[in-house]
Amino acid sequence: MLPANIQPTQRLMTSVLMRNLNHNLSRCAFVALGCLLSLGTLAIGQEESYTTPPEAVQQAGVPEGKIEGPFKLNSQIYPNTERDYWVYVPAQYDPQKPTCSIIVQDGLDRAKEWRLPQVLDNLIHSKEVPPIIGIFVKPGVVPATSGMAQPRFNRSFEYDGLGDRYARFLISELLPEVGKTYNLSAKADDRALAGASSGAIAAFNAAWERPEEFHRVLSTIGTFVGLRGANRFPVLIRKTEPKPLRIFLQDGSNDLDIYAGDWFAANQDMLSALQYAGYEVHHAWGEGGHNGKHAAAIMPDALRWLWRDYPQPIKAGTSSPGEKRVDIVLADASWEQVSSGHEQAEAPACNAAGDVFFCDSRAGRIYRVGEDGKTRVFAEQTGRISSMAFGSDGHLYACSEGRQIVKFDDTGKSFPFLADTACQSIASLPDGLYFSDSAASALFWSDYKGQKRQVDQLPLAVAGIVPTADHAFLNVGGEQSPFTWQFRIAENRALDARQRFGYLHLPDGELTTGLSSMTIDNQGRCYVTSKLGVQVLDQLGRVNVILTSPLPSPATGIAFGGLNMDRLYLTCREKVYRRKLNATGVKTFEAPIELPKPQL
Repeated sequence: MLPANIQPTQRLMTSVLMRNLNHNLSRCAFVALGCLLSLGTLAIGQEESYTTPPEAVQQAGVPEGKIEGPFKLNSQIYPNTERDYWVYVPAQYDPQKPTCSIIVQDGLDRAKEWRLPQVLDNLIHSKEVPPIIGIFVKPGVVPATSGMAQPRFNRSFEYDGLGDRYARFLISELLPEVGKTYNLSAKADDRALAGASSGAIAAFNAAWERPEEFHRVLSTIGTFVGLRGANRFPVLIRKTEPKPLRIFLQDGSNDLDIYAGDWFAANQDMLSALQYAGYEVHHAWGEGGHNGKHAAAIMPDALRWLWRDYPQPIKAGTSSPGEKRVDIVLADASWEQVSSGHEQAEAPACNAAGDVFFCDSRAGRIYRVGEDGKTRVFAEQTGRISSMAFGSDGHLYACSEGRQIVKFDDTGKSFPFLADTACQSIASLPDGLYFSDSAASALFWSDYKGQKRQVDQLPLAVAGIVPTADHAFLNVGGEQSPFTWQFRIAENRALDARQRFGYLHLPDGELTTGLSSMTIDNQGRCYVTSKLGVQVLDQLGRVNVILTSPLPSPATGIAFGGLNMDRLYLTCREKVYRRKLNATGVKTFEAPIELPKPQL
């Protein structure tokens, strides 16, 4: 037993060192451990005890909220599941006013373990948090048809994985159902998500996937380990531009350490990643195990921190400056919509003046967006176009339906360029064009006189191609592969040295990237549209930054534009967006530029 007067920091150090003995620490760690153990004998796994905070007990004069339920909820998103939920209604609830909410995973038992109803009673009464409706929901269960059989327990499937399925369940099924009876606010700043263990992943992941719906997250003993891929979160957090989230983390140094990972180490990794990426994050570390004792003790402070300065909006943080992160994101520059109402916007391309052209492939029309952001019709009755690129001769070249490449002059008049060519993607250089033939799974080269030849057979169905800014290599990407490929551009525009090169992140459970288009900047970075957003690869093919798409659906096209080539344009289904970046795009039909030496 450690002496009672040992400081909490010493206790935590001792506990951490004991856990790390299994990790083959150096002899120095053993010496340090011996010094600490000279204070007494540590009982491995011993959990500290906590004093119940006064806010967690019913106090005289404080009106009590009521708990209603259980209510049954069936789901279409999780077919055949059954689940219960309960609703905590504060005494101060006014049906005439939209009310804040907190959704707690694992139902009423979790809320009671945290003494959450009593804490909310007291903090709402003292006006330290606004009136909050609690929604305590259990994970789904699929009943077995035989009385002798176990049901299918859906908790791990719903809670432990990444992706937006659980967020969609909350947004489109649970909240509307509760909203039939209670006046719930739809503002993201008025919603909190909370959970313990796998429920903490579910809470964080739902907010991560849909930050326009949820801004506050409480995670206790979070299972951010390799059960179903949550161990990927710290990497994604570091690479993805910050989202408007406020997160409170709790864990203990004697939490689980099993085949899927080390819970306490994983939570510290989450904290490090969130701080690195510029999030509003706070934490409480203890010495406890995988239980709710510590969480119950710090619950009042956690809620005060999550709801401090309410109703001030929670804003996205600013990532670490300098060499720690690629600083292409400008804090005050978000996506702005420049055009809408199209049937299918795609295939953006930039001319010498910086104007961006895109097509509405279903309507058979090409539009032009100038520096003023206004959209004007450039060409009518174009048919479906899958990709466009400007050439050094000033013409706009387009992969058109009917197995042909056509070109447009500056008045919008079209001319045949290459017939009998099933072109899917196209990219330009000063002396000609590379394009992919989707039918032949091949890459072709053509000069501006229309003399074409095959230059390589492709290992994948191509969705995007773009040369590097120095015209030394050609990047090629497809939707079916998590990798991009790169070819060396040899003499006479032949291709050789083909290699699998860039690595892209996939959404949870997805086998395809959603890659549809690629563009580059003058630092050698390659910008790739994907289901996770715009993934920005450095010269070595590593994703450094992921820009969040303006819509949940993947973008259909990407291009730099503007007078200074510092605006990134995205076509997204029926809309077109642009965003100013701390980056400069490249017009590949102009002379090559020298790139900086990559940081290996």
